[in-house]
Amino acid sequence: MAVSVFDLFSIGIGPSSSHTVGPMRAAGRFVRQLNADGLLPSVARVRIELYGSLGATGAGHGTPGAVVLGLEGCEPETVDPVVAKARVEEINTGGRLQLAGTHTIQFDHTAEIVLSLRAMDFHSNGMVFLAFDGSGEELSRRVYYSVGGGFVVDEQEAESGPREDVVVPYPFNAAEELVRLATENQCSIAELMARNEVALGREPDLRAGLLRIWVAFQECVNAGLAATGTLPGKLRVKRRARLLAETLDPDDPLYAIDWLTVYALAVNEENAGGGPGGDGADERRRGRHSRSAALLLAVRPRRDRGRHRRVPADRGRDRSAVQGQRVDLRRRGGLPG
Repeated sequence: MAVSVFDLFSIGIGPSSSHTVGPMRAAGRFVRQLNADGLLPSVARVRIELYGSLGATGAGHGTPGAVVLGLEGCEPETVDPVVAKARVEEINTGGRLQLAGTHTIQFDHTAEIVLSLRAMDFHSNGMVFLAFDGSGEELSRRVYYSVGGGFVVDEQEAESGPREDVVVPYPFNAAEELVRLATENQCSIAELMARNEVALGREPDLRAGLLRIWVAFQECVNAGLAATGTLPGKLRVKRRARLLAETLDPDDPLYAIDWLTVYALAVNEENAGGGPGGDGADERRRGRHSRSAALLLAVRPRRDRGRHRRVPADRGRDRSAVQGQRVDLRRRGGLPG
C-alpha cells in the first residue's frame, strides 16, 4: 500500500487521534452530506451515538466536544483549542448548535449524545449520526468508524474494504530498499519520496503542506516547553518538560539527544493537555499538535548510575524556554533547517 507523507504526519487537536480528531472529522462529514443532500435546512434535531471504546473513554478524551465542534464545521487541523473549549461550553450552556456554522437548532448535549459500551461489528470506535425534522421524522442516518490516526470510514467504505492501491514509481517495503532506490536513481531520499508524492496527487501543495507540519512541530514543542502546572484529569500529573530543560548540561556528550527527549516530553504533554487545561492556557494558543512529533522525537531517558542525572543550578541551564522565548529547533539537536 502506498502511504503518503501526509498519512504519516497529521496535525490536529488533542488528546487523541482516534477519539478526538476522528470523531470531529466524522461529524464534519455528516453535516456536509446533509448539505449536499439538501436536507440541512429541514433539520431540527440531531443525535449522536458513540459506541465501544468511544463510549467507554470518550468523555475523558473530549469526544463529545469534538463531535459538537465537527457538527459546527470545525476542522481538527485549523481549530483554535482555546476558542473551541469556550464554544463547547457555550453550546452546552445555551442549548443551541449551529450545524455547518449556518443552521441553528436546539441541542441538549446530555440527551443527544449517547455513550454506549456496546461495540459495533466492524470496529470498536463506532459512531452513528442521526438527523430529524421538526415532526421527529428521521431525515438521515450515517455510520462512521474512527479507525486510528484520525482516519474515518463510513459504513459503505468499511464494507468495500481497502481502496485500490495507487501505483507509485518507487515502491518499497523496507528502509534498505528505499536507500537502494535512491542510490540507483542518483537522488536523495527526499527527492525520491517527492516523486512518489506526485503520483499520489500531492504535488501542488507538497512543500506548503510539509512546511505547515514543520511549523506545527515547532509551535507544539515551544508551547510544551513554556507551559507549567498540571495536566487535565483526576491524576493531576505535573508537567515536566520545562523543568527538565533547565537541567540539561551542554558539556554532556548526549546533550543533543537529551534535547530530543525533552522535545518528545513537551509534545506528549501538549497532546495530553488537548488544548487549554494547564497554567497559562489563556496566554497563548495551545493544544494543536502533530501526532507524528512524538514518534519522531523518541524518548530516551538519560540515567547516571540508576538515577536521573541532576545538573547543578549554575550549569547547563538554557533559559530561553524558561523565559518564554521561542525555541529554534535547528539550533538544538542538529535538526534540519
